[in-house]
Amino acid sequence: MYRHPYPGYPGRVLEGLLNARGLARLRHALLSRLPFPVLRSDVADVVYVTWMVDARAAQALLPDGLRVWERGGLAPLTVLTYRHGHFGPALAGPLRRLFPSPLQSNWRLYLDGPPRTVWFLENMMDSGAYVAATRLFSDIMRTHRPARFTHDRAGDGFDTRIDPGAGSAPAFACTVGASAQPVLPPAFAAAFKSWNDAVAMLAHQDAALGWSARLGKLVLSHIDLPIPLDAVRPLVPAGPVACSLLDALPAAGDPLCFLVPSVPFRVLSESVLPANRRT
Repeated sequence: MYRHPYPGYPGRVLEGLLNARGLARLRHALLSRLPFPVLRSDVADVVYVTWMVDARAAQALLPDGLRVWERGGLAPLTVLTYRHGHFGPALAGPLRRLFPSPLQSNWRLYLDGPPRTVWFLENMMDSGAYVAATRLFSDIMRTHRPARFTHDRAGDGFDTRIDPGAGSAPAFACTVGASAQPVLPPAFAAAFKSWNDAVAMLAHQDAALGWSARLGKLVLSHIDLPIPLDAVRPLVPAGPVACSLLDALPAAGDPLCFLVPSVPFRVLSESVLPANRRT
């Protein structure tokens, strides 16, 4: 449920519009038979912050029929934050440069079994226009707008702050710095054979699943995110990390952090699944 970060009448009107089930169903009925407009962005400064969390608590957040990826009773939870590069329809060609480049943070769990699929828990963007567009024209992007959202370079690392204000976005605060060499925290070393094995698992996805409360159905999106492992740079927390979701998903130790400097990103499709279909 979307809640605007600033109180007042305009915010209440926007909440009613973006939460309207009838509008979502009408849009789905009108547009579901049309070809999906492939979306493209040249994303940059992609910072992954991942904890190994209690798998039973993570499983409780999934619908029946889906299983969280876990090892030894722990499952990875990733907060992924980046800056878009002219996020818009691929068909726009060179005119896509006219589209803005908002910040985005998506929070995900990882599903067991092929294809490589993540489960969207939360999505935030710092642009009111993109938040409205994703909620009006997408069923998987349950995007929230924080009152404050920054993702800035800090020395050889990044400082990320998400402050929900009075809105429905979760809270996050993290500063990371460069690491001389990749090191797996103990909880990750027990689940993965190597640093590259962990990064490949966390960064390489073919699809995302989410739940549309407005339609009462699962939504599947196929994506293209070709991240070369040799481009990934290790990071380490430069201080305490605050993530509101960790209250419900207890973490086992420190997070694993890394940077992808830049990567082309495409959203290839989005489809609402029949009630009896899970993947």
